[in-house]
Amino acid sequence: MAERARRDTRIGPAIDRSLIDRARNGDVEAFEAIVRARMDAMYRLTSAILGSEADARDAAQETFVAAWRQIGRLRDPDKFEAWLQRVAVNAARQTHRARSRRRVREIPSSTVVALADRAAGAPRDDAAILDAALARLPVDQRAILVLHHLEGCPIAELATILDVPAGTAKSR
Repeated sequence: MAERARRDTRIGPAIDRSLIDRARNGDVEAFEAIVRARMDAMYRLTSAILGSEADARDAAQETFVAAWRQIGRLRDPDKFEAWLQRVAVNAARQTHRARSRRRVREIPSSTVVALADRAAGAPRDDAAILDAALARLPVDQRAILVLHHLEGCPIAELATILDVPAGTAKSR
């Protein structure tokens, strides 16, 4: 029987179904291969949601810690990518809550540069405006925007990833 591979061009090369099955059965080497294949994508996702490099690194690492603990409960290996993105969004939420409790706010370097340019009379670039606007949104709304507009997830997949009805995903 030919091995089945999933291909999702948004987040990286295909992960072979047998690799997912082996990881579900406790194979550490198989899970390490999954981590290597998806770490950059999960970092990009958590970075876009959190806006802080340090927090994004922590959330991406927590994504894989949680995924390892929960992979045995993955019901449908064909939906592994959506499941992993949900784990990443949840890790970003948890990191955001922890950061909010610390009351320490990291200012992204792009914001510092934009503020310096604006103070010097230079026009503000679109990326800095977008970063500032995203930073003001609640993490759930930020996750929807990042997944839909930057990662290209359709509304139905967003609803699955965030574990909300499709109507809720649309309204956010």
